[in-house]
Amino acid sequence: MMKRPSFKDLPLGKDDPPYSAWGLYGPKDELGALNLLTEEVVKKAAEENIKTGVRISLNLPLDVFKDKPFFNRQVFHKDLYPKPPRNVNDDVWHFNTQSSSQWDGLRHFGYQAPRKLAFYNGVTMDDIHAEGSTVNGIHAWSDKGIVGRGVLLDFDTWRRKEGIEYDPFKTSPIPLKYLKQIAEAQGITFRSGDILLTRTGCTKTYLAMSPEERVQTASPNPVAAGGVEQSEEMVEWLWENEFAAVGGDQPSFEAWPTQWKEKDFLALHEVILSGWGMPLGEFFNLEELAEHCQKTGRYTFFVVSEPCNVIGGVASPPNILAIF
Repeated sequence: MMKRPSFKDLPLGKDDPPYSAWGLYGPKDELGALNLLTEEVVKKAAEENIKTGVRISLNLPLDVFKDKPFFNRQVFHKDLYPKPPRNVNDDVWHFNTQSSSQWDGLRHFGYQAPRKLAFYNGVTMDDIHAEGSTVNGIHAWSDKGIVGRGVLLDFDTWRRKEGIEYDPFKTSPIPLKYLKQIAEAQGITFRSGDILLTRTGCTKTYLAMSPEERVQTASPNPVAAGGVEQSEEMVEWLWENEFAAVGGDQPSFEAWPTQWKEKDFLALHEVILSGWGMPLGEFFNLEELAEHCQKTGRYTFFVVSEPCNVIGGVASPPNILAIF
């Protein structure tokens, strides 16, 4: 595998946006950080982590936010109808691909003003909306999937033991020093190609709410939510650990709205998605996973996720399993 440049060498192009790695895998690449998931990396992850055959879904139901989706997205809707005279049923689903558990794709969130307005590898909004364009579509990820070693950092359990207050529905940045302490406490050593998952207790908190509380929580736009901190140190840590993908149980993997004032309110979404081409997962269901990790003392596992094969799609349900 090629050696990646160090963080201090970013951006790779002198006129490219902050921390970007455009061209690292070629000017037409649409896999980004998934290039780290080589056959050797996936084989080793499977051999080391599939031991018992226990399988745990990390998907929330597609209609989980039926009371009020976050970010003013559309509600999932299902039409079920019979097909007489045969004893047959069909159904039709209508949904926003980001209205439940999701992978954000490379068409979703580009670099924002005052920076160069572009998506991964310099793709522009005009490029994406050109007739017949498929560039940076989610279909590129469905071919081989997002498959490798998953690592859970269970912030919610750790912070309760440490007596740290945290509200997942306030703009509550989780400091990088906490993630490092959790990794040490769980005995985690990261390696290239890991799929990082952070559990904040967000979905657990949401599911315990009344319908009225859910509507109130999801109605503000932008929504207030906890997540990892926005900082240059966090970006460096994510890059140097060579994660293939990141995700969590939050509305936004990072604390939202962004608090990164040093770089004109630069968001991690900009760097992760548009700078590196790294899948960014949100609203994953990590409750059963966390329970199993605590029970077994294992915080690494095999991840299998296949985004939907929609040509030119922006995002996708993850269709994701953790296998032990």
